[in-house]
Amino acid sequence: MRWCAPALTMLTLWVSAPSHASVDVSICYNYGCVTETAVRYSDAALVLWQRQLGAANSAAEERSILAEVIGGMYREAGKQSPIFADRGGNYADDGVYGRMDCIDHANSTTRLLAMLEKRGALRFHKLMPQARRTTVVLFQHFGAVLEEIAPPPRPVAPALIPDHVPTLLALCDCAEVLNDVPSASSAAQAGTPGAQFAVDTWFYDHGTPAVILPLAEWLDGEGPNVQ
Repeated sequence: MRWCAPALTMLTLWVSAPSHASVDVSICYNYGCVTETAVRYSDAALVLWQRQLGAANSAAEERSILAEVIGGMYREAGKQSPIFADRGGNYADDGVYGRMDCIDHANSTTRLLAMLEKRGALRFHKLMPQARRTTVVLFQHFGAVLEEIAPPPRPVAPALIPDHVPTLLALCDCAEVLNDVPSASSAAQAGTPGAQFAVDTWFYDHGTPAVILPLAEWLDGEGPNVQ
């Protein structure tokens, strides 16, 4: 089974107002988002994660890095809240204080993504409303959703020209010497703007990288086979 929980009304997104030193994000747990704790993320940690995401040159790279970053954000949240006890699915941690169902995960992950988006950490994706999948009314599963976008252009830094290049150009008509000039920056790779992806942290134990897969596949029941 890859289904999470009975139908419940999804709760509204909540992220604190930005501050210079840190950001508080409300994390849900104990199933159905009945309990919430404000987790504080330091500016230093956020800058580090933002730099990691900034290294991506394509939407696929950004998703790969983002899966790790979200896992790290959950591990930090586990230091400040009881969600360190959360285990994949709904049965391995049944009755444990700090357990999380898919509603807890969908709300918490959406809030984390909203915070990253607000800081400008996502170049290739934008946050979308949460998605729900179901086969029968009583069994539903929720997840955060991102949509791929065309990235904004990056500022191009001037290329550093090796000292020997002007000399060789002056001595001979050697156009091939220009190949020694390093590229100023890596161009972003073309992607598929408009493609949507589910970001799901429910499948595995606490702090594991998020599962990110095409939304259509996720809606069709794809993902690790857990209960």
